[in-house]
Amino acid sequence: MTRDEYADRCEELFAVGGFCEARRAAESGLEELGPDPVLYRWLGLAHVAEDEDDHDAAAEKAYEAGLAQWPDDLGLLVSYLELCLRADTWTYPGRAARVERLKERIAVLAPAGSPEAARVEDALGWAGRGYWQDVRERTAAARRDRAALTSHSADVAEALEQGAQVSADPEDVRAAEAAAALELLAGPWRAPLRLVIRHRAAAYVTAFVLVFATNKALVLSGVVSYSVWGWIWFIPLLLAESKLRQARRLAQHRVIAAMEARHAGVAAAD
Repeated sequence: MTRDEYADRCEELFAVGGFCEARRAAESGLEELGPDPVLYRWLGLAHVAEDEDDHDAAAEKAYEAGLAQWPDDLGLLVSYLELCLRADTWTYPGRAARVERLKERIAVLAPAGSPEAARVEDALGWAGRGYWQDVRERTAAARRDRAALTSHSADVAEALEQGAQVSADPEDVRAAEAAAALELLAGPWRAPLRLVIRHRAAAYVTAFVLVFATNKALVLSGVVSYSVWGWIWFIPLLLAESKLRQARRLAQHRVIAAMEARHAGVAAAD
């Protein structure tokens, strides 16, 4: 296999969240082809994506191994800069101290207006954020996750309306998510969850009304002076959303497995 083929595999797997598999692909390429800056970069990125200290250390080793042989590779330099900008000054002073050296080297190699220069500006803007900017970013991330779950729910509701299992390309993430959800929601005992997903907006409105009415009725009846029992009406909605999240994880594993199977088939044919 060529370097480009290994890099394409890493990119495909990385895009669907297969970080461990992307690392394996990069390591296989390095073992077969020898040192390569692009594969070192993918190896580092797949470690950084795990967002753990041990993986950050492994990413740093990958970047340094690549830069030892290709000191002017902008992909490695910018990726390493992004890692160093994330480093805690107290816990990893050496890593944080490399920021200025990397910035200076990139400034020489990346002219203003280049993609690399834009990435550096983005990374520096992220590193300089204040508390309220962090809060806004976390809020935006939560909204994006919520929007993705809503979109997934709409796909599942459409599939439920059709009354049939989803048949699709095994590497189609959205179709795989809908198919996994249909499997997890199958059976007579899960009929209420299917109803909630098919009429998600109405289910939330109804739940809010029932929560208010239940709590008000219990307080007015004198049974309790303050009630939170009405929130029990949200249990079916929470269970339904839990199933959707479980389906997304299952679909991710299946898509990654399908990609790896295709990669293995191509390798065997070669």
